[in-house]
Amino acid sequence: MEGWVGSLVTLFCILLSGMSGWAQDVPPFTEDCRSEMYPPTGPTFRGNVSWYTVNLDQAPQDRWQKLITEKKTELTDLIQAIKGLATAIFPSGKIVDLVDRKLPLLIGTLPSPFGEEIEGIADASGLPLGEVMLFNIFYEVFTVCTSVVAEDKSGKLFHARNLDFGLFLGWDVKNNSWMVTELLRPLVINVDFQKNGKTVFMSTSFTGYVGMLTGMKPGILTLTMNERFSLDGGYIGVLEWILGKHDGSWMSFLTRSVLENATSYDEAKTLLSKTKLLAPAYFILGGNKSEEACVITRSRSSCLDIWELDLKQGTWYVLETNYDRWKAPLPIDNRRGPAMKCMDRTTQQNISTATIYDMLSTKPVLNKLTAYTTLMSISDNKLEAYLRICPDPCMPW
Repeated sequence: MEGWVGSLVTLFCILLSGMSGWAQDVPPFTEDCRSEMYPPTGPTFRGNVSWYTVNLDQAPQDRWQKLITEKKTELTDLIQAIKGLATAIFPSGKIVDLVDRKLPLLIGTLPSPFGEEIEGIADASGLPLGEVMLFNIFYEVFTVCTSVVAEDKSGKLFHARNLDFGLFLGWDVKNNSWMVTELLRPLVINVDFQKNGKTVFMSTSFTGYVGMLTGMKPGILTLTMNERFSLDGGYIGVLEWILGKHDGSWMSFLTRSVLENATSYDEAKTLLSKTKLLAPAYFILGGNKSEEACVITRSRSSCLDIWELDLKQGTWYVLETNYDRWKAPLPIDNRRGPAMKCMDRTTQQNISTATIYDMLSTKPVLNKLTAYTTLMSISDNKLEAYLRICPDPCMPW
């Protein structure tokens, strides 16, 4: 197996494509904290996110059939673009051939029901199984995001996030945008996962992607996941899985399992902090009571830190981008500083869905990679999501 694995590794080099021609000296397009951006309108608002229902009582292969049939063209366009990036670097076509021939051999190694759902998506879309698998793998290694949980003076919790995806995946010099990010926006969906006709959990996700990055279990918890950059990162975990080491959990499979099965905030926190992972991560978790919120910083094998709300110590919000809270972010990617500045300026007295949306609309928290913004309120049993766009001038990430 090692021979084709070495070739598959090179596929990830597509993250370097599209960057030629991109100006290296990019101004830090940072602006003052935005206000009165909610309800969403104007040039940063691309549209509402549509709702779909997935019936968990159906066989896994059948759950996504209707949705995939409706979004088949958009999903095909994205997969073709990813293949185009790979072919531009490896004109022989061997990399795409490896994905089509070899990855499907590993579908049985995925935990149930994820492998079966991916097979159903491939059947419904007519796309090669290996390419649908690759689409799901990408999210383990290419997300850069901002997540926050805040508590207002009445004890109400707000959980929100910007999902930024597509870093280094095809920079379009003409339109100043990431090609993959642009193709992802039409695939953004809100999903109501139901059993026996009742909601089990809700999520903002991408059509064709079976893991979860953003979600809410009504009355119990809210959850988002951000990528954590590390030398012992997602690439290594994915390659270990390809080579036959399957003792780690896919991050997005774990978050979906927690959303579906956890019965309390404490149970979710235990699962997210102790389960062995394929990739390091930040799990941003909210509960249904005062001070039930935390950022769990994970390596692949252990929990490094749990940062919790502590009103007595003045910690009324926790906010995570893609850097350990005890380390400074990269100067060219400091979304944390502007985000926290806006939160502090807002104050706990004035925090709300609207003011958090304002913060998430402030450059560079909003950037060229931002595909969507999701706002969740456990007390209001509400999840709402919006497609986003960052007009020029705007940071690439």
